[in-house]
Amino acid sequence: MTDVAVIVPTLRRPESLERALRSLFAQTGVAERVSAIVVVDNDPTGSAAATVGTLRLQSPWPLTYVHAPRPGVATARNAGLAATGAPLIAFLDDDEAASPGWLAALLKAQAQTGADAVFGPITGRAPDAAPWLKPWLERFFGRAGPAQTGLIAHPYGCGNSLMVRATALPGSAPFDAGTDQAGGEDDALFAALASRGGRFGWAADAWVEEFAPAHRATLDYALARAFAYGQGPSQTAAAAKDWPAVARWMVIGAGQTAVWGMASAALTVIASPKRAEMYDRTARGVGKLFWMKGFEPRFYGAREVARLDRAATAS
Repeated sequence: MTDVAVIVPTLRRPESLERALRSLFAQTGVAERVSAIVVVDNDPTGSAAATVGTLRLQSPWPLTYVHAPRPGVATARNAGLAATGAPLIAFLDDDEAASPGWLAALLKAQAQTGADAVFGPITGRAPDAAPWLKPWLERFFGRAGPAQTGLIAHPYGCGNSLMVRATALPGSAPFDAGTDQAGGEDDALFAALASRGGRFGWAADAWVEEFAPAHRATLDYALARAFAYGQGPSQTAAAAKDWPAVARWMVIGAGQTAVWGMASAALTVIASPKRAEMYDRTARGVGKLFWMKGFEPRFYGAREVARLDRAATAS
């Protein structure tokens, strides 16, 4: 029974994409279930076509290439969905590498819990980070969860996930293209799923590694991401026009900013490596306060393409 497709969005990271795909080729216990691996190339120049072409004959399952030339994370995910009719959809990002039992563990957890969306743990890797930042950054890019597989109260991000298409991914374009540049496409998707009574699950054995490239393994980048994560609850409440919830999140954010901001200052004075964790918490608090349009950091889409173009020109 071929009932699951794996979607891998990518944007001009050939070495990382190859690592992700080879980890999928090595999956065990799912030989009869995978209908396709779908690579969605979000680079306007179509740069991933060569990598996919080189690896196609090595794939144990059909390896589909889709070109989605408009840069944007939601657009890429929607394009991947349009290329497959599989009832179960797994997402692996191009900076991740799955353990051999990853997909089997996700499928087992979904069958066990009946969840509409299942998530797994992530081990963060930041090989290029400054020594004092590396432990925190690897936690930041990682994902921890319960020790046991089961239902959970809150969702995680799309990277390392499995979703039931009929309930978690309704319609032809379930990811909001309005989030293409700033991200957060999964926040809106899962908030809508929760409002419909959807359930979330955790697959404790579905491990992946996530590798932070050098430009992301920095304090500035991670704190911008932390600020954006902090914006998430306030923005989700605002989108639902739940203004009391917006006010509550802003009050929480003000408290976090004050408490963790003071802790950050104290740890900075003594140059403690633990100050990075306090910076993170402070940034998330500030994000809850400044959730409005105009304050969203830009990490994806056109901004990322422009950064890649500059890097290519400089080299």
